[in-house]
Amino acid sequence: MTLRWFRNSPEMQEDVRVVTEELKNLYYKRLMPIEKHSSFSHFHSPSYEDADFDNKPMVLVMGQYSTGKTTFINQTWYDFPAVLRWFAERVDRIILLFDAHKLDFSDELTRAFAAVRGHEDKLRVVLNKADRVDSQQLMRVYGALMWSLGKVFPTPEVLRVYVGSFWSEPRRTCDHYQLLEAEEEDLLADIRNLPRNAAVRKLNDLVKRARLVRAHAHIIGYLKQEMPTIFCKESKKHNLIYQLPVIFTKIQQQHRVPAGDFPDCTKMQERLLGQDFSKFKVFKPSLMASLDKLLSTDIAKLMPLLQKQEPKRKKPPPGVLDGEFLGTFRPEHFQRHPFKERPPGDDEGHEKDAGDAWVVERLKPKYDEIFFSLCPRDGKVSGTKAKEWMVNTHLPSSVLAQVWRLADVDCDGMLDNEEFALAVHLIEGKLEGHWLPRELPPHLVPPSKRPCESEDDEEEDVGSDTPL
Repeated sequence: MTLRWFRNSPEMQEDVRVVTEELKNLYYKRLMPIEKHSSFSHFHSPSYEDADFDNKPMVLVMGQYSTGKTTFINQTWYDFPAVLRWFAERVDRIILLFDAHKLDFSDELTRAFAAVRGHEDKLRVVLNKADRVDSQQLMRVYGALMWSLGKVFPTPEVLRVYVGSFWSEPRRTCDHYQLLEAEEEDLLADIRNLPRNAAVRKLNDLVKRARLVRAHAHIIGYLKQEMPTIFCKESKKHNLIYQLPVIFTKIQQQHRVPAGDFPDCTKMQERLLGQDFSKFKVFKPSLMASLDKLLSTDIAKLMPLLQKQEPKRKKPPPGVLDGEFLGTFRPEHFQRHPFKERPPGDDEGHEKDAGDAWVVERLKPKYDEIFFSLCPRDGKVSGTKAKEWMVNTHLPSSVLAQVWRLADVDCDGMLDNEEFALAVHLIEGKLEGHWLPRELPPHLVPPSKRPCESEDDEEEDVGSDTPL
């Protein structure tokens, strides 16, 4: 059996693949010809290649010196901020880690901040090891972090900061435990949704590039048109470069190109100084018409495929698993919480629920395949073997520790086939975005571990047969 770690549905994967392939075709068909005609790569970024469309979603993880990043930086001889900037342009998500006990910004981290500016939409901040502080300290640390980030990233939108405990140590019990669980679910859901987000990013990047190419083509065409045929070429070139801000305004008015689509004027002037204007090609309206069709029609046709995959699933209440996951919603208790114990005196439906089958039973044959592949001894798998398999699910150690606590019902440090099936069942649910219960509810307890009621029944029978 293969666990569905961070995989999306086959339907979403197919839609993302279709969008990616269509973006690639549109680029080669409509955008690349005008890029080559206007020498776009000489002034801006190189032409796209297949890898720019086919690459899988990537995550860039950054952190303070306490996470080991400083050692790596000190051992590199190249321009680290430049390398970081290169990665920031190509990844789909940037995760910035902070320790709840260490919020100071090192010099290396400050330079790293400058490298990722302009990509704040990809940035997610994690305030890590938050279980090591109490709620009052957490509130202060969170406020200090937000204030510091506001000075480094002066953006209108507030950066998303997750509070969690992502490291090898077991999670401590704290009064904000449910908050950590909820924040962890939000972050994992964000990562799980990266395939769709990656397709949206590629689409947005292509649109942004196409708008820049359109402005660039108009600029090059105007400069070519104004250049003399024979005499005074060099003086005319310098005059045009000096008048570039005025030229930008003229193009905006004549061709209705938004000002935001134009490149930085100063950088454009610097790059034009080293160019031979006589080698520029004459503006081609047919190439521009093809580019306009890309922006007005072709891109719009792809949007429904991405909109169809918008997340629709609502979150369950904090601290519990979904009823859908456990199969516990039945007509007789449709609106009841599936994991809360019935209050005393509430016997309605008790007889019906008492004989309910174990919810893990229907998938147990698949779970048994994994169990017996681990070579159990005396009908049980040791904690070491179970841990080796559980670690391969890539869930945080704190989550796996909670799964083990719930699954090892008899607390003997080993798992029999029922306990192991329960552990896999909980892991699968967690990987699909569901919630783990704080305590194991009665209907999840393996049948062999449920309290036996036969003795109580016998005592009642004996008492009824005793003569008065």
